[in-house]
Order: sequence, then C-alpha cells, then structure tokens
Amino acid sequence: MHFVFMGVSGSGKTSVAERIAARLELPFAEADAFHPQANISKMSAGVPLTDEDRWPWLAELADWIAAHEVLGESTVMACSALRRSYRDVLRAGAPGVRFVHMHGTEEVIWERIEAREDHFMPPALLRSQLETLERLGPDEEGLELDVRGNLDELSRQALDYVAEQTRLSRQ
Repeated sequence: MHFVFMGVSGSGKTSVAERIAARLELPFAEADAFHPQANISKMSAGVPLTDEDRWPWLAELADWIAAHEVLGESTVMACSALRRSYRDVLRAGAPGVRFVHMHGTEEVIWERIEAREDHFMPPALLRSQLETLERLGPDEEGLELDVRGNLDELSRQALDYVAEQTRLSRQ
C-alpha cells in the first residue's frame, strides 16, 4: 500500500507523514525534494506553478511509487496533490494508493506557514493553493484529518488509518 499525505503548504502533511513512515519503517518521500530548480525558483518568487510545471514532477513521483511497488514495499509520501487529476497521476504508479488529506481553515494554515522557517514556499501562495485544492471525492480512497488537532493526535489518527488499510489489504 502507498499512502500520500496531501494538502496545501503548511497543513502539516510532511510532519505527520514523516512520523508514520518512521514508526512503520517505510520508505518516505518528500515530494518537494523532487521539484526541479525551475519550479522551486518560481514558487520562491511567489509565482504559482502551472499544470505544465507539475506534470513531469508528478510523473517522477508516480515512478517512485512504482519502483517501490515492484520491490513489494509500502511507502509514505508527503505531496500537495491538490487536484484529482494530480492524484490520478500518483495512483497510476501502483494499485493501492491511498490519500490522507490534511485540511483546515485558511486562518489555521496561515498561522502555521508564518511560524515556519527555511521553506521556499512563501505564505502569499496559500490563497492560490486553496483555490486549486479539490477535496477527496467520494470515490477516492482516503481519509481527511482536521489540522486543528495537535501533531500527536493527528499522527495517531493517521497511524490508525494506515494500519487499518494495511490490514484490510492483507485479507
């Protein structure tokens, strides 16, 4: 199984995903690390990415999932995956891709972004991401977590979901 922790910048997806991957000793990918320098430069300058910027990046992430699927390894990834079409690309990497959507109000996310240090995504792009975001559809496998919870609580809920999905896939 492959678990993608998704949401806008500042939602806590990386913090929770890293905890889950470490706890379960699963390979972890931070999708931001896969961005080419051109994408990082655009975002650092406050310019939203276009779909044309995203497609090669998403394909590389799907390839990462596929490579681990071939090895028989489950994975954890932190990736914005804001639109269904982006999630479709990730799902093409392997069967069994599930999403954990870290969501919250603009105010809560804004506070989190402003408190962060050393991240290339400026707070000004939050509005663009929120406008782009498409929540999980009823036919998409996944879980939504309200980011108002603390990191321990969110991690516990995510771990429970991952464990349950993994158990169900073995039946």
